[in-house]
Amino acid sequence: MLASWGSFTHRRRWVVLVVTLLVTIGAGGWGLGVFDKLTQGGYEDPASESMRVKEIVTETFGQRPPDVVVVYTAPDEKTVDDPALAAQVTTALRGLPRDKVVAVSDYWSTGLPALASAEKTMAMATITLAGTDKDDRRIAYQSVRDLLPVPGVRTQLGGTVPTEQAMNERSADDLTVAEAVSLPVTLVLLVMIFGSVLAASMPVLVGCLSIFGSLGVLRALSYGFEVNSFALNVAILLGLGMAIDYGLFMVGRFREELGAGATIADAVSRTVATAGRTVAFSATLLVIALSGLVVFPMDYLRSMAYGGMSAVAIAAIISLTLLPALLAVAGHRLRTPLGGRHRRIEREFLARVADAVMRRPVLFALPITAVLVALALPLGGLTFGGADEKQLPPDDPSRVTVETIAANFPAASTNQATLVVRAANPGSVALLVEDLKRVPGVLDAVPTGAKDDIALLTVPLAGEANTDAAASIIRALREVPTDADVLVGGYPAEVADTIEAISDRIPWMIAILVAATLVLMFLAFGSVLLPVKAVLMSALSLSATFGILVFVFQDGHGAGLFGVTPQPVQAGLMVLIVAMVFGLSTDYETFLLSRMVEARHTGLSTHAAVHAGLLRTGRMITAAALLLVVVTGAFGLSALASMRFLGVGMIIALVLDATVVRMLLVPAVMRLLGDAAWWAPDSLRRLQEKAGLSEVEPDAPTLVMDRAW
Repeated sequence: MLASWGSFTHRRRWVVLVVTLLVTIGAGGWGLGVFDKLTQGGYEDPASESMRVKEIVTETFGQRPPDVVVVYTAPDEKTVDDPALAAQVTTALRGLPRDKVVAVSDYWSTGLPALASAEKTMAMATITLAGTDKDDRRIAYQSVRDLLPVPGVRTQLGGTVPTEQAMNERSADDLTVAEAVSLPVTLVLLVMIFGSVLAASMPVLVGCLSIFGSLGVLRALSYGFEVNSFALNVAILLGLGMAIDYGLFMVGRFREELGAGATIADAVSRTVATAGRTVAFSATLLVIALSGLVVFPMDYLRSMAYGGMSAVAIAAIISLTLLPALLAVAGHRLRTPLGGRHRRIEREFLARVADAVMRRPVLFALPITAVLVALALPLGGLTFGGADEKQLPPDDPSRVTVETIAANFPAASTNQATLVVRAANPGSVALLVEDLKRVPGVLDAVPTGAKDDIALLTVPLAGEANTDAAASIIRALREVPTDADVLVGGYPAEVADTIEAISDRIPWMIAILVAATLVLMFLAFGSVLLPVKAVLMSALSLSATFGILVFVFQDGHGAGLFGVTPQPVQAGLMVLIVAMVFGLSTDYETFLLSRMVEARHTGLSTHAAVHAGLLRTGRMITAAALLLVVVTGAFGLSALASMRFLGVGMIIALVLDATVVRMLLVPAVMRLLGDAAWWAPDSLRRLQEKAGLSEVEPDAPTLVMDRAW
């Protein structure tokens, strides 16, 4: 089928070019509006106990957490009680437009001691913005933020909306830097790899169009649910990275076919039938790997799943439509330049590596496995946390404001639980308060409201909200015996509930990844052991990657080199990296095994097929990984700790996977397996043949393999 499609794109190349360009550019132009719809929300499990508390507090008591927190610092030798200062601040706050602000609470109008620092050098105001959703509140904030500063008084802005705004702005800046840095460097590397500007420009063009198309998909998704700003970064990273990878393999195979003497029409058809089939399988595996994120209830993970899946699918579609048409138009101008001493050196190096691994597979397999296991050991100390202001750089104004509030306004700490007590009476509430105060880690328990048969309690906790200790206190609060119906919420409960929701569903995600890999790779290669080996190799590479990340980003060893604050790993970010790295690991495995299987179908022995596969794909896999490192490396420079964690994690995984695992460990294991690597029961073999998804079609022409190996 793919061979026929390749022939069609050659015959109708101009039609395919024009249609693909019009659709992609049209979708991307419309998708530029997605930047105004990005949010920093969707981190919570909507069905969790903490979210039910938030709903009850809003519906019953009409309370909503403030959107903006403003800290005013008095000039030297003055306090916030100074009449002139008080008049200035209150004038500014009262002058805020009523259509943008729902409520204002401040020290000067309420006289609450909790809204002033102990030395009275600082005072705080909280603002609730108008709007039914986060987009409305963000627009309202943009209208009032310039009205909040007071001349001569240091003004700091923090809270949910300013922090989200800061993260969105950082995310947009990251995207600009990623494009400005990665695309030119990628083009230069491709020119060095292909020795031709024309050949190098094709993968970059496919990558740019994939990014553009992804914007349209993300904007469409934004009408159904929250699209987290990180979803855009993930879509750009995967869209650009995979498009360049796919373009690299397609253009490389086309040049290989031309070099073997094929006509342009046959070269296009054969490229789509072989490299195109591998691209289709690779994209399918990666899309399914990312679909594992859909099992989680948080909107931000779902949006990243859909964004990543769309980006990969678009990259594959463009690689199988526009790119073959471009190859047909370029034709013999893409032939490999004559000469190329460095290419002969590369092939000789790969041949020596393959020979060394084939001769002593145990000597390679055991030490490499031992090192990867050792790198994975820090995973034993893994702790999960949520996203907070520490994702921003230490000098970011929003983060500085939050830290100022934590240091000077203890009552405004985010580390406090909110308890909703239903079917309550004064006696039971009083008893519950006393029981709560005896829970280790609880600083106090204060009734803060009552309506009908519902009472509201505020329970400040010791330590920080985003820690295992806070989660333990939340669990203890939920286990306090009482006759009333008690629900525990608040920020620390939201973090704990989110982590629990992710932890409970991780086995389902892993089951999807493993099952999809086993089934699809069996259908592609007709072997039982090859898919099992691929899963084990990916798991080993993934474990080593996370061991290094935990060692640096959580435990703090070398964290200063990356400019991040050591903190617990975000559970959601971890499962995202699991999906992406597992998919990419299987991606390179597919490229490598496809050529081994192709060589095997020409009648080569297992030893020779492994040698041929490594020799024919080693350069391309290394180049693909290098290019993806450049793309992800740009995100590793992000000002946001989350994106830096993602970028560094991807770089580590790619370096380990494309060099140590694919070039050394996989061939060594294949050599140890011998002919058993290709085994499958007759019944499954017939099933695979009936499915018609074999990597090599029986009647398809094949490139001549050197049987002297």
